[in-house]
Amino acid sequence: MTATHHDVLIIGSGAAGLTAALSLATKLKVLVLAKGDLTSGSTAWAQGGIAAVLDAGDTFEDHVRDTMIAGAGLNDEEVVRFVIERAPAAIDRLCELGVPFNRESGDLHLTREGGHSHRRIVHVDDATGWAVQAALLKAAEENPNITLLPGQSCVDLVTGRNEERYSGSGRVWGAYALDEASGKVRLHTARATVMAAGGAGRVYQFSTSPRGATGDGIAMAWRAGARVSNMEMMQFHPTCLYNLEVKNFLITEAVRGEGGHLINPRTGERFMSQYDPERMELAPRDVVARANDDQIKRFGLDYVHLDISHQPPEFVKGHFPTIHEKLLGLGIDMTRQPIPVVPAQHYTCGGVMIDLAGRTDLPGLYAAGECTESGLHGANRLASNSLLECFVFGEAAAQDILARWDSFDAPPAIREWDESRVTDSDEEVVIKQNWTEIRRMMWNYVGIVRTTKRLERAKHRIDLLASEIADYYGHFRVTTDLIELRNLHQCAGLIVESALKRHESRGLHFTLDYPETDAVPVDTVLVP
Repeated sequence: MTATHHDVLIIGSGAAGLTAALSLATKLKVLVLAKGDLTSGSTAWAQGGIAAVLDAGDTFEDHVRDTMIAGAGLNDEEVVRFVIERAPAAIDRLCELGVPFNRESGDLHLTREGGHSHRRIVHVDDATGWAVQAALLKAAEENPNITLLPGQSCVDLVTGRNEERYSGSGRVWGAYALDEASGKVRLHTARATVMAAGGAGRVYQFSTSPRGATGDGIAMAWRAGARVSNMEMMQFHPTCLYNLEVKNFLITEAVRGEGGHLINPRTGERFMSQYDPERMELAPRDVVARANDDQIKRFGLDYVHLDISHQPPEFVKGHFPTIHEKLLGLGIDMTRQPIPVVPAQHYTCGGVMIDLAGRTDLPGLYAAGECTESGLHGANRLASNSLLECFVFGEAAAQDILARWDSFDAPPAIREWDESRVTDSDEEVVIKQNWTEIRRMMWNYVGIVRTTKRLERAKHRIDLLASEIADYYGHFRVTTDLIELRNLHQCAGLIVESALKRHESRGLHFTLDYPETDAVPVDTVLVP
């Protein structure tokens, strides 16, 4: 397959990638690569909404404070202010794109979620992400300067080592991507590249993340030479539906925000008063997830109950139509009975380090969204700050590229992908076995509550798998499954290494060996 060249390459077709693409396309030719179809990323799965200060009784200071408290002080306050102050403008842009946000008497309807001191969540019923994804995608499809290419699994970033005249430069010139339909790897070059490939949730056995959230962007940037930070800060959502037939269905935070109670199904009692008597069910996610996990383990339960049936049926159906309909199909009427829920991995708070312009350590490489560690989330993401981060940093990266465009050189001659020394795999079962082993091990040893012994056991297993996966990758043609396994393994190693370095409990990182929180918050930075 012949190589393609565009002004800018964007890896990922979610909120961050499409926001950047639409801004860049005012002047430049942009290629957007998506693994799977164009709506298979995490954006479309986001139920809750977008946090923005729009109410007269709310202030930027309040939103900053809530974000810093949720992030256990590990956030960068300059970044927090940068993002929060740009939230109203981001909402305005989405309205212009036609996102049908819920309104009340003409004004945007604002709901409240855990950790927020005010109602400030702009939403489209309980399916905000899908509406946002649809509006962004429609605008991108109608833009003649944007080429959307689904079914592309990126293998690695192109750097100086891939130039025909080999260079030790870390300058990024695009990426190699497997075309899933043809099975061929194709070279895509560009003057600037934006990594917006999402998080690493599928490192865990139980996750609310979509199937493709295998840490591809983090792993590719790390292999190319970019630093990562705070990879131990994995957010677990407190309320994922417990159902043996339906996997990964999230029950949005807003159910608790609108009065839902967490109840021990054995005792019939609300239990959040034992863990956070002041905030109860509206405590930040890390607190609620640990509470649910503790109840399940202490009482030998399969799940806990989330109950909003005390609210009027029309209120419940009006606020949560998507969830209500989904649960009815499974025989659960949330207007009359409780919902069985368990914690599950939900969001990757760490990732590739970026500055306020979305720049990484590597010249020519920008990043935005869940694959990054911008300084916004700290040790725990505040509910509904994630889509906001995508819009703000997608826009920031685009504006910086446009401002610096004249300084970006055209790519040199790059070597095409060489698979002359590999064959088709004869043992696909190896990939499945390793994938399953990593995810189960990460859930058991590197989950909601950690110990040094568990982390060391996880590291030992990850080290044992390293040579096996490298040998497999070196001898066989790449497939999407092999690419994902390689990236999952890489991210699992980064999470464990980061967790072993943090000798305290802070936010999402809770270890029985270091239960206290250090006086001064410090990022865990890993250098390739």
